[in-house]
Amino acid sequence: MLALAVASFGALATETIYVGGFGGSTEQFFKEKIIPPFEAKTGAKVVYVPGNSTDTLAKLQAQRGRQEISVALIDDGPMYQAVGQGLCAKVEDGGPIKDLYPTARMVGDRSVGIGFIASGLAYNKEVFAKNGWKAPTSWQDLTDAKYRQKVVIPPITNGYGLLTLVMMSRLNGGGEDKMDPGFDVMRKKVAPNVLAWEPSPGKMAQMLQTGEAALVVWGNGRVQAVVDQGASVEFVYPKEGAVMIMTAGCVVEGAPQAKLGQQFLQHIVSAESQAVLAGAQSWGSVNKTTKLAPDVVRKVVYGPERVGALIAPNYEVINAKRAEWTTRWNRTVER
Repeated sequence: MLALAVASFGALATETIYVGGFGGSTEQFFKEKIIPPFEAKTGAKVVYVPGNSTDTLAKLQAQRGRQEISVALIDDGPMYQAVGQGLCAKVEDGGPIKDLYPTARMVGDRSVGIGFIASGLAYNKEVFAKNGWKAPTSWQDLTDAKYRQKVVIPPITNGYGLLTLVMMSRLNGGGEDKMDPGFDVMRKKVAPNVLAWEPSPGKMAQMLQTGEAALVVWGNGRVQAVVDQGASVEFVYPKEGAVMIMTAGCVVEGAPQAKLGQQFLQHIVSAESQAVLAGAQSWGSVNKTTKLAPDVVRKVVYGPERVGALIAPNYEVINAKRAEWTTRWNRTVER
């Protein structure tokens, strides 16, 4: 009876936190490799709630004042929205949080990056060799007429399409606060080369692998997954710089298990977890103390030089203008 009572008390005492994060392979990986060590260390139970970034953000908005999710893992663009709407609590400045690169400490210290992704170019080496083309080196290569109907870019509703627009503006006399040059170049020079504005990662991978898409705008992790399947494909960091995309995390304001949430966020950005994430998910380490094997270093954003070369978009401007730009894009670029 005593043993039963103790067991029952232990079961009742177990704390549970809900983590909203990416689905698919990321969900599976977190459940297999990231969550179990945390549960073993703390005795807590972690329930992973899968969804894309906009879905998770919508849940936080709908549950304001009665939150169920303790930690949210979403892309940096939507994360800036979450912070701006008061949905994220202050990040406790302790433990591995102190070892983060400055660029991973997001504005306001209410969220942190949990993985670096470089947005740049990728190309099918066999198609380029067949046509006698040199490897791409610049964002401006997207405007080269020789790639007509051989370029694939995600739409503006996808981060990669949006960042392509930003870079076209930056490189042609504009920027986030002056987007006319970007729209002009996208409409006149880039769009004629685009075979498809492809939103599906699976379809994108297939088109790049088969050579239907000779040149694409995509993230280094996505491209690496195609390379790992044996495709003759290579990621390119453009000479003007690759654009920084971060997967980001925050403890939800008013979370039911805030203390455990802070601990889980620190667990994700620890050097040990970051090494595991880099090897399996191709997320660049946000922790300066992380050590990676040479074969992993080649695949991810790693080290102060590579991290420092990433271009950081101005999401304060982007999020305020996103709806307006989407309407204009659909009317003038993706027709």
